[in-house]
Amino acid sequence: MHTLEATIVNPLMGKEIPLPTYSTDGSAGIDLRACLANPLTIQANETKLIGSGIAINIQDPSLAAVLLPRSGLGVNYGIVLGNLVGLIDSDYRKEVKIAIWNRSDKPFTINPGERICQMVFIPIVKVNFSVVNELTENGRDGFGSTGLS
Repeated sequence: MHTLEATIVNPLMGKEIPLPTYSTDGSAGIDLRACLANPLTIQANETKLIGSGIAINIQDPSLAAVLLPRSGLGVNYGIVLGNLVGLIDSDYRKEVKIAIWNRSDKPFTINPGERICQMVFIPIVKVNFSVVNELTENGRDGFGSTGLS
């Protein structure tokens, strides 16, 4: 397991709101919580930016973090991430914020400390492009080229 530096940027974090953790030993993502002093209602088809209460220091350019929606919130209530997937680069040092989109037709209230997304760390491979006149292999045709089943 890697160790990353984290800074608490909201005094609620670690006191009224638990620090981010993995829910189980098999969890791939760390649960991030809404670092709010009061409940926040998100209207139908509205997006709000919610602080996580922490800033992280990934440092290693071969790593990045992605924010992913919680499946239960998405399926049961229509609550997903505003940008669908958030990306945190290794050199980002400010508070991790979560864009929450209510894609349902009903208001939804997020309570202080509620788990609202997951943060997963992934390896990054950097590439350089070599511009050529033609690709050496034809490959597939693209979108939908393999059919529906």
